Amino acid sequence: MDNLSSYIDHTLLSATASETNIRKICEEAWIHQFKAVCIAPVYVPYVVEMLEFCPIKIEIATVIGFPMGYSTTTTKVAEATEALQNGATELDVVMNLSQFKSMAYLSIREELKQLADLAHGQNALLKVIIETVSLDSFDLYTACEICAEAKADFVKTSTGFGPGGAEVETVRKMRSILPAEVKIKASGGIKTYEQAIAMIEAGAARIGTSSGVAIVTGA
Repeated sequence: MDNLSSYIDHTLLSATASETNIRKICEEAWIHQFKAVCIAPVYVPYVVEMLEFCPIKIEIATVIGFPMGYSTTTTKVAEATEALQNGATELDVVMNLSQFKSMAYLSIREELKQLADLAHGQNALLKVIIETVSLDSFDLYTACEICAEAKADFVKTSTGFGPGGAEVETVRKMRSILPAEVKIKASGGIKTYEQAIAMIEAGAARIGTSSGVAIVTGA
C-alpha cells in the first residue's frame, strides 16, 4: 500500500518516555509523513514547537482521561480544554467503561457530546476509545451507537494499556454498526505491515501504533 503512512498515528504514551524520545517520534513522523503523532498532554506544546516548520500537516493528537477513562466529566473537559489551547488538533478520550458497565448510557453520551462540541469548536477531532476487548457483542453495538449519537469523529478500539488490543473481526463489526461519517481507529498490538493492512481492509481509517516506522519500512 503506497499511502500507508497517511493512516498511521505515530504513538508514544509510555509513562517513562523522555523529551528525547518525544523528539525522536516527531522526527520519524516528519521523515515518513505520518498522519499524526499521539503523545501525552504534557508534551503537546513541545510537539507543536517540533513540528512548526514541517512542510506537511501532521496532526497533534493527545489523550484525555487516559488510560482508565473514569475521571469526572469536569476533569476531562478541563484536560481537553487545556490540550486544545496548547495546540492539540485531535483528542483521544477514553470512554468511562465503569459507567458503561453500569448502563449509565445517557451520562456517557452527554459527556462525549460535550467533548465533541468542545473539539469541533476548535476545528479538532474527537476519537473515543471504547476498549473493545472488554465488551461483548451487545456492548460493542451500544458503545458504537452512543459514540455516533455524540458526534464523535472516530471510535477507537483500545488504549493499548488494557487486557488486549485491536482485532480484525471487531473492526469489521464496528464498521457494520457505525454510520459512514464515523471512522475507526484500530490500536493496540499492531506491530507489522500485515496487521496494519488487515485492519485497514476491515474498515479502519487510522492505525494507532508505536511501531509505525517498522510497519512502513517492513523492518
